[in-house]
Amino acid sequence: MSMMELLAPCHFGLESVLKREINDLGYDVTQVSDGRVTFIGDEEAICRANIGLRTAERVLIKVDEFTAVTYDELFEGTKAIDWSAYIPKDGRFWVAKAASIKSKLFSPSDIQSIMKKAMVDSLSKVYHIERFPETGNDYPLRVFLMKDVVTIGLDTSGDSLHKRGYRKLTSKAPLAENLAAALIMLTPWNKDRILVDPFCGSGTFPIEAALMAANVAPGMNRRFTACKWDNIIPSSEWKACYEEAKDLVDMNIETDIKGYDYDESMIAVARQNAALSGVGKLIHFETRGVDELSDPGKYGFIMTNPPYGERIGDKDNVGELYATLGRRFAELDSWSLYMITAYEQAEKEIGRKADKNRKIYNGMMQTRFYSFMGPKPPARPKK
Repeated sequence: MSMMELLAPCHFGLESVLKREINDLGYDVTQVSDGRVTFIGDEEAICRANIGLRTAERVLIKVDEFTAVTYDELFEGTKAIDWSAYIPKDGRFWVAKAASIKSKLFSPSDIQSIMKKAMVDSLSKVYHIERFPETGNDYPLRVFLMKDVVTIGLDTSGDSLHKRGYRKLTSKAPLAENLAAALIMLTPWNKDRILVDPFCGSGTFPIEAALMAANVAPGMNRRFTACKWDNIIPSSEWKACYEEAKDLVDMNIETDIKGYDYDESMIAVARQNAALSGVGKLIHFETRGVDELSDPGKYGFIMTNPPYGERIGDKDNVGELYATLGRRFAELDSWSLYMITAYEQAEKEIGRKADKNRKIYNGMMQTRFYSFMGPKPPARPKK
């Protein structure tokens, strides 16, 4: 086993949640920066992080880091890396994405082209060939330039980790699965508490909550690019980590997780997605408008992503939608409301100021995660 620096990108504003997840897996975090957490791990860590992290975008092996203010420096810095340690003779390699912030080199296409040429030049000297067949496994790279510092990561994940594999159909404005998981983890909710989403759409919040409740690893039912990297990670490592994840699942639990939506067709989609995720029996879905939101239970959680105004025809209806949610919430004694939205009048229409208000980027859209917190339930008597 060899120790490596691993990079895990995430949504801006949710780095602390991802850091806690990585620590819980047993790995040491060495750096937290905007939209990214760096930690130390071996081949097993790559497998366990891909399978087990709920809030990360992907897992990258940090290949190198250097300063470049000219394309010549970028070429030479890339060429100096021992690429044969990662990419076999028949490997298919390319810079899948280049991002540049506050750097003199800012053209993604130029960065990608220069680095590809440098990699070919470097590998040609090792394998003694000029043209590479690239008929083997994929080895995509992701490159970040921040204030002229070039960070190169080898992408072990492939498809983003938010793609759990269960969401075949979506609503008009779906919330990414890893973002939904991170928002739930920002709250005190646990599997013994009630959770209701009155605008559940394709069911992301209820499904992610149920996956947490049953301890189902988010990547347990999908594969990753690095699963085929026998030159870096033995297939036995992947097998062991998938088995570990399977052994930790506990479906013998009782939950009170509900998803409501006024659109009957979306409830059908949510049920299908929940069934594909394997936690369908832990969630109750029902066609119900927000004006019908009620529950006899105490100390429950409303966790939701209401319409922002962009996805319904009449924007004048949005204010009333939030006002209705506020009225129904006020009737739920001892409950808490957690809501992500870009609607600027949310607090006004809900009828009270949020206890907490966190800026979150949902893709390129700036949103707010509002926390309207109810009282804590009384402590249970000690056994």
